[in-house]
Amino acid sequence: MRVRHKSWAKPYIESQPTLIVTDAEAWAGKWDQRFAKKQPLHLEIGIGKGQFIIEMAKRHPEINFIGIELQESVIAVALRKLVESQLTNVQLVETDGALVNTLFRAGEIDKMYLNFSDPWPKKRHAKRRLTSSTFLGSYREVLKDGHQLEFKTDNRGLFEYSLISFNQFGTNFEYVSLDLHDSPEQADNVETEYEAKFSQNGPIYKIVINFKTN
Repeated sequence: MRVRHKSWAKPYIESQPTLIVTDAEAWAGKWDQRFAKKQPLHLEIGIGKGQFIIEMAKRHPEINFIGIELQESVIAVALRKLVESQLTNVQLVETDGALVNTLFRAGEIDKMYLNFSDPWPKKRHAKRRLTSSTFLGSYREVLKDGHQLEFKTDNRGLFEYSLISFNQFGTNFEYVSLDLHDSPEQADNVETEYEAKFSQNGPIYKIVINFKTN
């Protein structure tokens, strides 16, 4: 989806250096220093306009959250919400989050979220899907052993592809839902902007895995 350019985005991002990072690789292994206190570190790749990560941070002040988004005009909207919220347990990162092992040290992350990633529906683009084996190795590297990766999508094709990809990679399945919003887990589900808008069109699928090797 093409995002309309926002002329205010870049200067606004530059005005908030304590809340948003544009040189992410320089902070690898040192992300705790970006927060008021050291706490478990959760990572969302592709935050959109920030609804999910900001609500999660409100509900869980005992956790520090990092949100990655590549599109400048989108992350600027999330940043504005973060400024308004006055939360101290969220940091935003403007970069490509595909190869996270260049941004974080091994075992630095306690939990990861992939919410409504681009499905890249054409077969020739399969390796670009964030649940492909191309990326799973980097997730396994930065996650603590046995810790969770949560994945949500409304795209049936991406859901089925991800099930196969996770299984072939040797991950452990902790939870699989064919209709998250019609399940007991919906009571604690935090929605993204996209999820809130389009869930009426069909089911939301969810998978929770870990990379425990023993």
